[in-house]
Amino acid sequence: MNVGFIGLGKLGLPCALAVESKGHNVVGYDVSPKVAEIVATKKLPYREIWAQEHLTNSKIEVRPIAAVVEHADIIFVPIQTPHDEKYEGVTRIPDTREDFDYAYLKKGIADLAAAIDAEGTPKTVIIISTVLPGTISREIKPLLNRNVRLCYNPFFIAMGTTMRDFLNPEFVLFGVDDETAAKQAADFYRTLHDRPFFKTSIDSAELIKVAYNTFIGMKIVFANTMMEICHKTNANVDDVSAAIKMASDRLISPKYLNAGMGDGGGCHPRDNIAMSWLAKKLELKYDFFEALMIGREKQTEWLADLVIEHKGDLPVIILGKSFKEETNLTVGSPAILLKNILDERDVPVEMYDPWVDEGAPPLKEKALFFIGTKHAAFCEYVFPAGSVVIDPWRMSLNTNSIKYIPIGK
Repeated sequence: MNVGFIGLGKLGLPCALAVESKGHNVVGYDVSPKVAEIVATKKLPYREIWAQEHLTNSKIEVRPIAAVVEHADIIFVPIQTPHDEKYEGVTRIPDTREDFDYAYLKKGIADLAAAIDAEGTPKTVIIISTVLPGTISREIKPLLNRNVRLCYNPFFIAMGTTMRDFLNPEFVLFGVDDETAAKQAADFYRTLHDRPFFKTSIDSAELIKVAYNTFIGMKIVFANTMMEICHKTNANVDDVSAAIKMASDRLISPKYLNAGMGDGGGCHPRDNIAMSWLAKKLELKYDFFEALMIGREKQTEWLADLVIEHKGDLPVIILGKSFKEETNLTVGSPAILLKNILDERDVPVEMYDPWVDEGAPPLKEKALFFIGTKHAAFCEYVFPAGSVVIDPWRMSLNTNSIKYIPIGK
């Protein structure tokens, strides 16, 4: 296949070399004359495994944008979206916060779209650049024309191992705006590897990319918190890490990654609070555990905000008291935390749990029902007409004649 790259920097060039290594014909464009020099001299000024070897034997050419458009069936756009140095983690966190700088990406896309429109042939354009949710819709789509078939496909790579990561991904993330383009891209990726192809909306793909990166940061902060605790006690951080890595069923796994209510039970909240006490006793530089509990509490406050926003004159009933589905244990229950927060705001609340309470469920009169526990029994309930049902679990509920609010979807 004929493939183009608009941007041949430290991400684009290694990925272009990877694509070429699989037998595709690749050309590219870059605004920097240094890139043309690198390609012409075949000398890479930065370290990337495999890249120099492939560049030495590469037939990639740097061409004007119009020539890239004429050549390519698929055009990748890995243009940078930089941050100011003060937002890159090499200085103390500033008081201000800013979005990425999209000026380079917008200029590149505008020029590319104009070249595609001038040629008059529809082209599949795949943006790779990291952006925050809503950016493509807000900043990029207004620059396009009917001949641009857009997809969003951010890569999960690490600089230094770009080619290896690109050719051996965990999965391919694809934000779909045009089904024809998505199918063409999926067929193309099958020529590179056999990894899963995850299709979603562009907004979701934008968030998945940054969620992936920040999840890594969260794991590192946790590991380094353990290191500080071990340094101030008699524990061994390598043993702690080695043991946690063995927990491949619940910890290092897909479990506990489904959004809903906060954690609960007889261990989680109390252990975080106890570890917060230990953090203060040991004078840790940062109390990670307190931050977790504050996050859990603030998220529950937001759920209370939703209840108040949608209840109108309806009574409020929380369905579920237990801390998780199919149990009658209520210790540490986030549903009860929600009730207590609503009590603080003078919102009367009734609670019912089929695993805890005797008698029939309170379904006689219309109300605002909040699904506080993911009990399967709630899927069988027929809610009174005119009710509002807020569901943080996004269950398959009977939603006839009600206003249904599946949170996060």
